[in-house]
Amino acid sequence: VQLVESGGGSVQPGGSLRLSCVFSGFTFSRYAMSWYRQAPGKERELVAGLTVAGRSTKYADSVQGRFTISRDNAKNTVYLQMSSLKPEDTAVYYCRALGTAGAVYWGQGTQVTVSS
Repeated sequence: VQLVESGGGSVQPGGSLRLSCVFSGFTFSRYAMSWYRQAPGKERELVAGLTVAGRSTKYADSVQGRFTISRDNAKNTVYLQMSSLKPEDTAVYYCRALGTAGAVYWGQGTQVTVSS
């Protein structure tokens, strides 16, 4: 499995970004997908998760109502729409795939910087 993130960048507080993660190697629709982030000096944390069928989502309290995770199985892609961004959202964002047998795969990460 290969995961390739894109869409990161620099944005002012209150701005928006959409991250994309393209999945390849196996059957995308069989994997639960999630986004994590890691800020300097902090542990990696779950930002948002999405089940295989996409019917159930989970968000960190800090992003609830501002971020939306979605998937397009036809494009083998998972998205993270981020709005009302805050400086504390600054981090490297990682895409993660979880298979039914417990296999976990990570992308290389994309930097998001929120600063005025």
